Amino acid sequence: MTEVSALVSLCNLHQLSIVPQGGNTGLCGGATPSNDYQSVVISTSRLNKIYDVNLENSTITLDAGVVLASAQEAAEQSGKLFPLSLASEGSCTIGGNLSTNAGGVQVLRYGNMRELTLGLEVVTPSGEVFNGLRGLRKDNTGYSLKDLYIGSEGTLGIITAATLKLFPLPRSKATALVALSDINSSIQLIELIKLHCNSDLTAFEIISSKALTLVPSGIEKLAGLADEKSPWAVLMELSSMEDEESSYMQLESALEKAFNASLINDAVLSKSLHQAKELWKIREGIPEAQLNLGTIIKHDISLPISELAEFVSSTEVKLKIFWPHLQTVIFGHIGDGNLHYNIAPLSPEFSKDLEIRRKDINQLVHDEVYKYSGSFSAEHGIGQLKLDELITRKSFIEMELMRSIKRALDPQGIMNPGKVL
Repeated sequence: MTEVSALVSLCNLHQLSIVPQGGNTGLCGGATPSNDYQSVVISTSRLNKIYDVNLENSTITLDAGVVLASAQEAAEQSGKLFPLSLASEGSCTIGGNLSTNAGGVQVLRYGNMRELTLGLEVVTPSGEVFNGLRGLRKDNTGYSLKDLYIGSEGTLGIITAATLKLFPLPRSKATALVALSDINSSIQLIELIKLHCNSDLTAFEIISSKALTLVPSGIEKLAGLADEKSPWAVLMELSSMEDEESSYMQLESALEKAFNASLINDAVLSKSLHQAKELWKIREGIPEAQLNLGTIIKHDISLPISELAEFVSSTEVKLKIFWPHLQTVIFGHIGDGNLHYNIAPLSPEFSKDLEIRRKDINQLVHDEVYKYSGSFSAEHGIGQLKLDELITRKSFIEMELMRSIKRALDPQGIMNPGKVL
């Protein structure tokens, strides 16, 4: 922190722009300097200490450069859980997670990074240090300053440390992959699982049949989950303080009720930790596997859960009318309304033609998203990639309020210029 403060003070003195950088796993160019070669990149990779795991307070205090998987491991070694879970957890850092308000697969139960954060240490654009690492659940002493920095993508200051919430470490997990006829069934299913499994539902991921078949799997009967009558699947997980057998029986009983209610067509329940990992490999392998289809136009969108089915249906029709040589690859966190709604060519030979249509496809998809009161950025941030889209979609007053905050906290505009604003 001291070295970061000194560097930022020096940059502020000479009006040099600064780009904070963590694990370089972002998808929107938020930690990438612009092409003018005028920025100082400050990496947080050497800020990698875990200072305290407080069992009584259920908190962990650590540097921003700590890799997410290391934070998870430190919590687990102390008999606690840090629940943020991402495909990039082996390389992304806590600072990056905070700067983009990361979500992941367990938001349904534990919330995103903002909800997991109790305090921050931040180096301001002048080089001063805001030390707010208090691990308090309640603190109504004025504005919540930490919330300004979470999700700001390094445009207001450099997060150097954090105090985060920990939770009891579950004794058991039960995982299942189920086949469904439509998205509406998945929305009814999540309510049924919540009703019968109380608060044990940890993850609820929807996967289209196209996405499901992209990743090779050794799970028995998996091919039957992606037939014509089941164009959708849901990967769900319960985590409990009960034993493994109790969790398995609880999930099995709930799925039996779902089958009797005609909400699901088939299911594969994991009977071992190995099988559960194999099921999660399918979900985690989709982003890379879809690249084999050719050019991919990615959309990280969120919608009210009640509008998801209508959005998917209407958007599919409009995309096919616009250009028939495309297909959709859809997966995501349906429990919190977040879809990774991706467009691929029907075959790689159409990749160039798809790329030519990128701008129009983005506009079509995002117009539909906003028609249903959604957002074009759910968990990946704005960075450079979505800057123009933000200006288009946000209202004048929203943009002015954001610019006012930026001017007040970073009057020289040196923090991560060209990102978000």
